Amino acid sequence: MTKSINAFRRNPGHGNSGLRILLILVMMTSALTLFSQNITVRGTVTDAETGEAMIGLNVVVKGTTRGVATDLNGNYTVTDCPPDATLVFSFVGYEEVEEPVRGRTVIDVAMSPSSELVEDVVVIGYGTVSKRDVTGSVASVQGEDLARVPVSTAAEALTGKLAGVHIVTTEGSPDAEINIRVRGGGSITQSNSPLFIVDGFPVDNITDIPPSTIQSIDVLKDASSTAIYGARGANGVIIITTKGGEEGKPRVNYNAYYGMKKVASHLNLVTVEDYMKWQYEYALLADNLENYERYFGNYQDIDLYAGQPTTNWFDQVFGHIGKVFNHDLNVTGGSDKFRYSATYAGIRSDEIMLSSEYKRDNLSLKLDHKAGERVELSFSVRYSDLKIFGAGATDQGGATPNDARVKQTMLFVPIPFNSVGDFDDTDLAASMTNPLDNVRDNDRQQLRKRFNLGGSFAWEIFDGLLFRSEAGLDNYVNNDERFYGLTTYYVRNTPTADYQNMPALEAYERKGNGIRSTNTLNYDFANLLGDTGHSLTLLAGQEVLVTKTNTMFNQIWGFPDFFTGEDAYKLVSQGYSNSYTNTYNPDDKLLSFFGRVMYDYRGRYLFSATYRADGSSKFSAVNRWGYFPSAAIAWRISEEEFMKGISNTLNNLKIRFSYGTAGNNNIPANQIAQIFTARSTSWINGFSSFWAPSTTMANPDLKWETTFTRNLGLDFGFFRNRINGSVELYRNNTKDLLIEFPVSGTGYNTQYRNMGETENKGLEFELNLVALNAKKYGLNFGFNIGFNKNKILSLGVMNDFGQNTSWASTEIGNDYWIALGGSVGEMYGYINDGRYEVSDFSGYDAEADEWILNEGVVDNSNVIGTVRPGSLKLRDLTGDGLVTVADGSVIGNANPVHTGGFTVEGYFYGFDLSALFNWSYGNDIYNANKIEYTTSRYAFRNLIDVMAEGNRWTNLDAATGTLVNDPATLASMNANTTMWSPFMSRHVFSDWAVEDGSFLRLNTLTLGYSLPELVTSRLNIQRLRLYVSGYNVFVLTNYSGFDPEVSSRRNTVLTPGLDYSAYPKSRQLLFGVNLTF
Repeated sequence: MTKSINAFRRNPGHGNSGLRILLILVMMTSALTLFSQNITVRGTVTDAETGEAMIGLNVVVKGTTRGVATDLNGNYTVTDCPPDATLVFSFVGYEEVEEPVRGRTVIDVAMSPSSELVEDVVVIGYGTVSKRDVTGSVASVQGEDLARVPVSTAAEALTGKLAGVHIVTTEGSPDAEINIRVRGGGSITQSNSPLFIVDGFPVDNITDIPPSTIQSIDVLKDASSTAIYGARGANGVIIITTKGGEEGKPRVNYNAYYGMKKVASHLNLVTVEDYMKWQYEYALLADNLENYERYFGNYQDIDLYAGQPTTNWFDQVFGHIGKVFNHDLNVTGGSDKFRYSATYAGIRSDEIMLSSEYKRDNLSLKLDHKAGERVELSFSVRYSDLKIFGAGATDQGGATPNDARVKQTMLFVPIPFNSVGDFDDTDLAASMTNPLDNVRDNDRQQLRKRFNLGGSFAWEIFDGLLFRSEAGLDNYVNNDERFYGLTTYYVRNTPTADYQNMPALEAYERKGNGIRSTNTLNYDFANLLGDTGHSLTLLAGQEVLVTKTNTMFNQIWGFPDFFTGEDAYKLVSQGYSNSYTNTYNPDDKLLSFFGRVMYDYRGRYLFSATYRADGSSKFSAVNRWGYFPSAAIAWRISEEEFMKGISNTLNNLKIRFSYGTAGNNNIPANQIAQIFTARSTSWINGFSSFWAPSTTMANPDLKWETTFTRNLGLDFGFFRNRINGSVELYRNNTKDLLIEFPVSGTGYNTQYRNMGETENKGLEFELNLVALNAKKYGLNFGFNIGFNKNKILSLGVMNDFGQNTSWASTEIGNDYWIALGGSVGEMYGYINDGRYEVSDFSGYDAEADEWILNEGVVDNSNVIGTVRPGSLKLRDLTGDGLVTVADGSVIGNANPVHTGGFTVEGYFYGFDLSALFNWSYGNDIYNANKIEYTTSRYAFRNLIDVMAEGNRWTNLDAATGTLVNDPATLASMNANTTMWSPFMSRHVFSDWAVEDGSFLRLNTLTLGYSLPELVTSRLNIQRLRLYVSGYNVFVLTNYSGFDPEVSSRRNTVLTPGLDYSAYPKSRQLLFGVNLTF
């Protein structure tokens, strides 16, 4: 063989060419066979720094979706792998590795931590700290998380994202009040809203901050975090940091969405024929048949109404398809010396309610300049302009139900009334108003302008010592103009006789200026301590806050009858100015001194302490100063040597405890001295005086309301934080409550006093899971839940007191009860005991026209009026045989057992999907609508289908059109009905109207697609994402009303969970774009 090969080499051209070709073909075939057979690749993946096995790491065959995850020993096995493939190794927090197989069957990989991984930083008040070094209770949401949710306000974007932060959008109007409670809140009669800080400046709300401009939101929940804000931190602190400039070439971001909205739910009414039958029965029971026949004709003609279509007034007022357009433009850039960020954001929304509109424009500019090696300057300006047009659903903050727009649409006559009567008939007008006229005649314009200016000077005096001085101005003007037309309750009752039944106008203007000056000195001992493992920083500061406000009110009556709202706003001189007041409120001044120390030893043992002294002009010299200390310790167990062996599995385990105090001075200014108003008033023995005293009695002994908090927390992270979360236990006690105390009989209405104590204790849990984290695809889950229990421990000299929501004027009385051992939000009323049956009576007295109750049957007439078969029956709790106000009891609680939310976020080769759910469990709702819509307190009012024929008790013999008083016949007629008769002389609150308000809502669902880089580069843009999003997608609940997330009474914490004529919420479908170039 050797000889033959040698011969071939010596004589390639002599007969050996065939052998040469044969050898080449054999070699090629062998190679093809080798590379056409897939192989199995095994290996072990370790941490390049620690050498420990990497668990749960993704190993994927590049260009495919086939892959595996490493086991508990870091081993992996990829079967059926092409020998020329490339394996991609990826894990959160590590650099991605690509390994060509090249026919190898064993490939071991060492993963290096990502050099691009930026440690999370949270804002803690006058400074920042690494999230892993936080010793108190702080929850954070980053701007990129907010940007995924196309909503119009920052509060909406926070919904369901943070444990212990309960957010309730009280109704669906464009100016809906959004209640934010951090761990329940400790006050009883005063606001429980947290302190809002935007770029260092305190503001009263965050509804005018566009989510697209936010860099981060940090929520401080315990006193070790909030005590640095002293007097204002008792209810938690929400710190918003807006986006600033970035070093680099100019970058432009444009975001926009357009969408449609419609009302999310409806209530069903009875049919037209059923309505006519009930109105006839009502007329017989009320002995006023003349009114019925005047409007609707004779009963013999009632069949004419059978099958007639219902005029759906609700749809005519709230059934519009609203349209919304929201967009913002941001330009950012700069150098190492100068950075800038300029933003415009605007929203235009036509609402679901007739003639309603919402507009908002925002402008902001942030500049940062490195003026020298150790000097930095910054400047920021924000401007917002908000306009809301339309009647709204109820009077903002008001208690009168007479002009409630939702109520009018539900109860008005369900037929085209012009065909059978006169809209302006006084009998009808006294009961109800045409809903379209009601909207037209309740015109409203709300204008909100805000201007915020801030600047800072930072000087590093020497290494480690930083002096920072900040100053800011906050100016706002709020205008609220309200027109009352001819059909409103206001013009029929409020003006003097000469101007009643004539259009009127009320105009409010509230102006405010806030001035802030803050100076801090921060020293970092890093240079002195060197590499000893010790870290120590000290902060000392001083702050001055001054707030000036004044309010103007103008009441104008007697406009010509033909005037509309637009006419009245333009031609104010055509009316009579009944009163004009311009009130300058006392300045609210706060002088503060504060300090903080933070210590860390090798990342294991952490300690922080704060102290703040606040002097407030709201208190007298004796009680002016409040002192608020706090301290917190933490032990990061995962940094101990004995934990190093499992550090790749359990990379973070930290236990922390904090204790501290925070204050609250959230009462009107100058309650320590008697205030007099310059206006004419009647005085002793009828003598007039130009000076009128305030209705609130002064109290020079007022002092700070103080909250004491204890917090125990556990933070954990597994597999390089692929699974991470926290558990928190807390207990907050608020003492010396600032309560508005009734002082009747003194010539004053109320007096602010320090009295009482409340307690909030609870549990919070957060869990985040990175299930998949590859470059092209990933899947994340987030879950949070918060339990809170509120309890009233003391009310000072009182044991309890009641609160009236006034939705039914004075008919119901106190329908909320605040008592020792209870909680704020307990509903007070009667216990429903069904209805009176015929068997409850001994018979009917025709001469006296009354039914005689059997002996031993409870008499409800003191509460519901005349008792007859079919009347509502209430339970006698005192056992005296009578139902009176003494038989009221706590029948519901608006406080949820727990609230929370969970998120699902994923991305896959350009596509992204996110879903946000939020829920509330265990809270009750006071459904006042259900009472009103099932009670015929007056004639002509419609009923919801709960009271449909066949359900409600009836006294009417439909065949003859007469009332039935024969006991046997009446019992037989109602054998299959379940409800009582709607005929009642007053509204009654019983536990029948208290419903379970638990719900699970899919708040947002968004599907997006980002164009690949290959396409965007050709278009000379950095990013282009298109998406479609649904808002308020669905709600799972047993609540029978419009929406279970509701609280109709504004500006009070005493009556949560009331649902009365609330503006219905909408469901939205949005189409949007995110563009960067």
